[in-house]
Amino acid sequence: MTGVKTNERPGTRAVLKHSGVSAYKAREVLDLIRGKDVERASEILEYCDREVATVIGKVLRSAASNAFHNDGIDPEELYVSACFADEGTTLKRWRPRARGRATRIRKRTCHVTVIVSRMPEDQLARRRARQAAEAADRRARRVAGARRQGRAAARAQSAAETDALEPVDEQVLEIVAAGDADEGTDIDTAVEHALASDEDSGDDDAVGDDAVDEEDAEGDDAAGDEESD
Repeated sequence: MTGVKTNERPGTRAVLKHSGVSAYKAREVLDLIRGKDVERASEILEYCDREVATVIGKVLRSAASNAFHNDGIDPEELYVSACFADEGTTLKRWRPRARGRATRIRKRTCHVTVIVSRMPEDQLARRRARQAAEAADRRARRVAGARRQGRAAARAQSAAETDALEPVDEQVLEIVAAGDADEGTDIDTAVEHALASDEDSGDDDAVGDDAVDEEDAEGDDAAGDEESD
């Protein structure tokens, strides 16, 4: 019993006739994408260093577009079910050689066919589950990063507030303990009162020091007078 004929394989196809490359070179690239999903196959062809990979990539995109517009299949659910290259016409040319001879040049061509089909349901279910797990992991990582940034910002803000209020905290506590700031007094007023009291005490200390210095100076003058007498 013969297998399924080439023109009877199920799926949506795209064909390129008389491509200017040999079938052997095209088959080496087609073997890389056979059985892969369309997205993965496109990535492979994009980074393949063979020149024929560009041509096969266009055929693959054409097949995926045909499946979407003609059969209504989502391109993300497609995979390369079959791909092959048939021998095309061979252009025969001649190259002059020594002593009046000539050498034949064969310019090969091929027909590239790419067939895409919808993935089986079990494979689609596994793929959706994997994508959902990856999305949940990315979301968890994003939330954890945002929380870490929020905690770091809160710690930095609290440290800045502590540094700004550190010189005044003890004064405010003393005022509250002494009863200078009652329940209806605002904390800003208490802070200003503390700063003002510090300035006044500093002035008093300066005046007292000046008075002591003057008394010492007067005592020294009196002692000098007595010695001179």
